[in-house]
Amino acid sequence: MLRSRRRVLRPTVDCLDDRCLLSALPTTAGGLTPAQLKRAYGLDAVVFNVSGQTVQGDGTGQTIAIVDPYHDPGLASDLRTFDQAFGLPDPSLTQDDLAGSKTNDNWAGEEAMDVEWAHALAPGAKIVVVEARSDSTPNLVVAVNVARRLPGVSVVSMSWGGGELRNEKTYDRSFTTPAGHNGVTFVVSSGDAGARGGAQWPASSPNVLSVGGTTLSTDAAGNYVGETLWHDSSSGVSQIEPRPAYQSALQVKGKRSTPDVMFDGNPETGVAVYATTPSNGLGSWQVLGGTSLGAPAWGAIIAVADQGRSLAGLDSLDGATQTLPALYKLPPSAFHAVAGGRRGTAATGLGSPNGATLVHDLAFGS
Repeated sequence: MLRSRRRVLRPTVDCLDDRCLLSALPTTAGGLTPAQLKRAYGLDAVVFNVSGQTVQGDGTGQTIAIVDPYHDPGLASDLRTFDQAFGLPDPSLTQDDLAGSKTNDNWAGEEAMDVEWAHALAPGAKIVVVEARSDSTPNLVVAVNVARRLPGVSVVSMSWGGGELRNEKTYDRSFTTPAGHNGVTFVVSSGDAGARGGAQWPASSPNVLSVGGTTLSTDAAGNYVGETLWHDSSSGVSQIEPRPAYQSALQVKGKRSTPDVMFDGNPETGVAVYATTPSNGLGSWQVLGGTSLGAPAWGAIIAVADQGRSLAGLDSLDGATQTLPALYKLPPSAFHAVAGGRRGTAATGLGSPNGATLVHDLAFGS
């Protein structure tokens, strides 16, 4: 995610950070597979016990909304190719097209990654993509307002952002659960401008879960070895947003700090994505990364936690009043520590997800 310094937000996809490799098979194109990434973070071990029966934690019963600009006409076909390559079931996928016939080659790659990896980590969840009319701030916020009001949506994922806006607080209300709706968590990538770029918006909104990027290390079997801070992961203290109460125990700044949590982001340890370029209709396997990956990934994790809550007769989590305060109250064992910063502060946040421990603690309390 590259930010614009202009007041009108014009986010772009992580194409400068990818390695675009044409290949018939994702295994030869490179990039982590769904099985590898789930194993690395222990997400393949998430199960729930219901009346003596074991239920796989896969997001079943939840709906993830993904907000991206412009229409991607090849999205469904690309997802089908991705699923076939990795043995995944095709999800319930809906595109709410607010853009009409407007397409964009870069954003199509972003949309493909967002959808494919939200699905890869929560293969039982439904996915709705709300395609904004353009990548301007007002049009993206309109799409967010559509997404959060859709029946059954429990997570809204947003892999876009830019420099902070003087009037950003007027938009923050859009990252809250509508009255009468089940709880909604809003997840945003922190940005790819490094610490020098400071806090980005909407990641700096106190109502969203902000996700930064790491360099993930695994062994030959795909087991987790460790993580370091990815140098392009945006972080910092907001110049506008006040410090939320959930951060008061871990930082003394009077303003909101970002990110909250981390996920693999370095394109050198990136993931396999299949995407078709709208302008020429050509599809290819690519290796993509950036903090853009972290938003749909953590969106999937929240959906899995909400699945567990639903099985226990509980409502889905509300981001501002439940998800964020709960994460900051969890013990360090729920996260992997990320080298390169102090836990709970700008740069590395609380850490990356520690599989079943994180999901169960978030769903039901530690």
